[in-house]
Amino acid sequence: MQALIDTLKAWQLHPFVDHFTVSLIIVAVLVDIAASILSSRMWLRYMALTLLVLGTLAAFGSRFTGGWEADRVWDSVTGPGKDLLRRHAWWGDRLPYVFAVLALWRILLQFVGFVARSRPIYLIVAIIAAGLILYQGFLGGDLVYDYGVGTALMQTAAPIASPSVVPAAPPLSASPMPTVFVATPTPAASPTPAPAASPASATSGPTESPAASEEASPEPSSDGSAVKNL
Repeated sequence: MQALIDTLKAWQLHPFVDHFTVSLIIVAVLVDIAASILSSRMWLRYMALTLLVLGTLAAFGSRFTGGWEADRVWDSVTGPGKDLLRRHAWWGDRLPYVFAVLALWRILLQFVGFVARSRPIYLIVAIIAAGLILYQGFLGGDLVYDYGVGTALMQTAAPIASPSVVPAAPPLSASPMPTVFVATPTPAASPTPAPAASPASATSGPTESPAASEEASPEPSSDGSAVKNL
């Protein structure tokens, strides 16, 4: 028996059973409303009774499978998700008994004559119960899609920040940052003073180089006459 329970836990049947619970109960209430309008169609009343009984059984199945899932994920859920999980678990523990009472009432309506006079009151209570099961499904959807409870996102995604947590800084943009050039002032070039002329160069005129003077001086010839070097 324990091996069978462990196998069912591994299959994670809670989402599948929940969908059957919600759909069976909602359709049962809608068919019962149609049966009240079309009072001559007795088969509609039997259909509504059958759907409601099946929906009640599915609600108890949701309670058990939901308990298995709660044991698996309870410690890993924190913050606002934990409060939402508590509310979902609270309604999940109580709604099956509400539908059990509703199903018993519906059986008495069908087979006990004097209880049939309470049919309008039953329909009002059934509509309220249908609204509660829709609300319960809404809570379950928030747990899965907003907080990733029971999914792989619960381990990989970052937790949703609570109002007391300072939000993280926005990521840097992928576009290139503009380059800002800052002009650095350069020192002005100081004028270089021209070298002062020395007194010798100021007073003396142009001088000839030794080579030029040697070329200009005449060389003596062998016969004592001066020959001009060209």
